[in-house]
Formats: sequence, structure tokens, C-alpha cells
Amino acid sequence: MSESPEALALVGPTGSGKTALSIPLARRLGGEIISMDSRQVYRGMDIGTDKVDPEARRLVPHWGLDLVESGERFSAARWARLARRWIREIRSRGHVPLLVGGTGFYLRSLQEPVFREPPRDDGRRRELERWLDRLTLDELVRWTVCLDPERADLAMEGGRQRLIRTLEVAILTGRPLSWWHRHAPPAWPAVTVAVVLLERPRDDLYDRINRRAREMFDRGLLDEVQGLLDGGAHPDDPGMTGTGYREAAAVLSGKMGVEDAVDAVQRATRRYARRQVTWFRHQLPETGVLRLDTELPLDRQVDTVARWAEECGLAG
Repeated sequence: MSESPEALALVGPTGSGKTALSIPLARRLGGEIISMDSRQVYRGMDIGTDKVDPEARRLVPHWGLDLVESGERFSAARWARLARRWIREIRSRGHVPLLVGGTGFYLRSLQEPVFREPPRDDGRRRELERWLDRLTLDELVRWTVCLDPERADLAMEGGRQRLIRTLEVAILTGRPLSWWHRHAPPAWPAVTVAVVLLERPRDDLYDRINRRAREMFDRGLLDEVQGLLDGGAHPDDPGMTGTGYREAAAVLSGKMGVEDAVDAVQRATRRYARRQVTWFRHQLPETGVLRLDTELPLDRQVDTVARWAEECGLAG
């Protein structure tokens, strides 16, 4: 790594053991944790996002949790703006910023900042958002393929939120989002991050995912979702469309049985983990990344990452 990193990131697919490693590692390095999870930004959504428990938050300061309500969209660019501030503040205290999560686009938004957006009329934007919200997923896909074919596959991977974002830019600026990424200057300087990729054998990863999905329901996911709905959340809210929440809502509405919901969550999470593995394989560089075998005992994992972080110039 040519320059000293400003932060350390623990990345990997869901179920790979990032949270279990992050707490003792943060305490070893003198660190504070920034969640890099696009679902944990939502308030009241704890069980279905496997949010870190209050005891762990007392042991180590955490940032990036419980930022918005379920009905609010939350982009990678918005997260990056906040993360840059948290990183500065953590470093000013002499601590190590530790980014933890599996949302690859959040990591990229720091390392490869998004373009500086042209000014847009807020009234027109809100009106367009309301119209796009009424479209079905298939309709959003068709419009995206038409207006930004170069970015369509990537937008589809991100679901409704990224499809709507892609269409908003194309319609309001007259140029597709892919064009802006190529031609517009970055919105802010890049952040240098030392990356640790957690790797786990696929069979073991899938077993952990399957157990976690069942434990979510055993721990009270249905009650959590019922509470959100009673509090005014809607099943189509951006926060409620994540895996686990849409299935729980289907159970509560009588459209799905509990066992079918558990099976659906397991299958969807395994598919998501495969996409994460593929993303990290193709997007992270071949060199300069520590690939960590998470079958090692936890204390060995902490020692390995701590030594590497210190070699990179990161120490509390």
C-alpha cells in the first residue's frame, strides 16, 4: 500500500464472522466501529439485520446504526458523506476507524467517490420519486434498460432503490448515470482503506446462514415486524423490502407459513452471499488485501489482523 490508510475494513459475505471478529479486534487496536451494512441504518430493525447487541456497543463505540426510519431511502453516497466525518472524528481521538460490513458499494463509495451531481430541482425530484414508487419492479427494469442500458444489470442487482436512483438521474439530468460516472468530477477525495476479506468454505457459510435464518424467527422477528407495521411502516418501504422483513410481513398477512418463510429467507440469503463473494472477488485488488481464513480460532484471527494493521500504519 503506497500511502498509510485512514481506516481498516473487515468485509466478506453475510455469515462469514465479521461481527465476532470486529469487537475483540477493535479493543485490541483501540478502535471504533463504523457499520458498513445498508440494512442496519434502519431504526427498529435489529433481529432481521443481525444488528450488534447493546452489550457490544457498550464495549466498543459503534457508528452507522439506526440512522433513518424504514420509509426513507439511504444511498451509498449519503453513507460515504457520514463515514468520512466519522473517520475524521475517530482519528482525531487517536483511535482506529474500523469499517465492518458486507455492503461492497459502501466500501467503493469511499475508495472511488461518486460523481459530483449537477443541481436538480427538489420539487421535480420528489414528484418523480412518487411516480416511480408506483411502478412495479418489472416496469422499473424496463425503463432502466431503455434509459441506461449500460448500467441496467448493476441497477437490477441493487433492487428498487438503485433502479429508482438510476432513473431519477437519467430523467432529471437528460444523461444516464453511467455517463455521469465517467465524465463528472468526484464529489470528494478518496479515502485510503486497508481491507481484510474474511473467507469461509461455502458449505460452512451456508450452514451458518441457514441457522441464522431460523434463529431470526426464534428470536422474535415476527414480533419485530409487527411492531414496525403497527408503528406506521409499510411492507413496501425501502427498509422493509430486505430479506427477512418481506417474508415476515407475508407471514403476518397470511400469505406464507412460517416454515415456508424460513426456507425463503435461507435461499435468498444464500443467493445474496454468492453475489457478495463474486463482488469481492472481482472488485477487490489481487494485492494489498489481507485474505483471512475464518476457520482459524478467533484469537488467531485477531492476532493476524492486528499485526497486519500495525504494519500498514494503523494503531490506536
